[in-house]
Amino acid sequence: MNTSNSSFFLRLSKAECVLVLITMIWGGTFILVQHAMNVSGPMFFVGLRFAAAALVVGALSLRTLRDLTLLELKAGCFIGTAILFGYGLQTIGLQTILSSQSAFITALYVPFVPLLQWLVMGQRPGLMPSIGIMLAFGGLMLLTGPAGASLNFSPGEIATLIGAIAIAAEIILISAYAGQVNIRRVTFVQLVTASLLAFLMVVPMGEALPGFSWLLLLTTVGLGLSSAVIQLAMNWAQKSVSPTRATLIYAGEPVWAGVIGRIAGERFPPFAMFGAALIVLAVIVSEMKRGSTKVVDTEGSVEQNSQG
Repeated sequence: MNTSNSSFFLRLSKAECVLVLITMIWGGTFILVQHAMNVSGPMFFVGLRFAAAALVVGALSLRTLRDLTLLELKAGCFIGTAILFGYGLQTIGLQTILSSQSAFITALYVPFVPLLQWLVMGQRPGLMPSIGIMLAFGGLMLLTGPAGASLNFSPGEIATLIGAIAIAAEIILISAYAGQVNIRRVTFVQLVTASLLAFLMVVPMGEALPGFSWLLLLTTVGLGLSSAVIQLAMNWAQKSVSPTRATLIYAGEPVWAGVIGRIAGERFPPFAMFGAALIVLAVIVSEMKRGSTKVVDTEGSVEQNSQG
């Protein structure tokens, strides 16, 4: 048997190893954000997080920003608003739920994309996305414990769940503008929009401005820098990695978050672990036999690839 056709789990190319590393970094961001909530309010943190990312992306895109069009400005504002709701609510949820639980609930954005397309745009999902939606619903019920079986979710779980829906809306918006805009310019606008809106929400949310904190500074700057590095690495790696294999690797993001959370002392009961496994399966199934694979990094930018 040709060694290049070895098992996915037994042999990874250099590019695939890079994608695994990226996924591990993504998984680690949840617990970082949770610890940052000890020194900052969620909206102020989200504002700093996306401001740092915007500075990095802007510095890398200076030559192209001068050609910003009205359509790109409009697209960036819409997408940035969705990002604010997605990551803002996720950050609010991290104040009261486990970081690993947040990661698995957030991963539901993948099966939520075809569900939203059906509910809002009338595009009925195919067989595999439909199975993914059902698996995701079952996994959510188990992940949130006995209360979830009666749809009695905690405030943190509700915030994170709505955030996952907002991230799914972001994916749909990006798909709607794909091919009409420059990705770098739109990414810059959406990051600036998300940052400004988050800062504007600080007062209505009743947040006190935090004092200087190395934890807050290093976390926000680190997330901004890692976002740029991750995007560059994705662009390089996915030139040689098929969308299907990339999707399987990215589906491990909440798994890595769970591993890191466990190392940090977080514990899931057995039924919740089974629910988490169902959610990962839902993510994989939802992406099978679809026309494209869309991958979202930690700051909300998207890399889109056509499947053969």
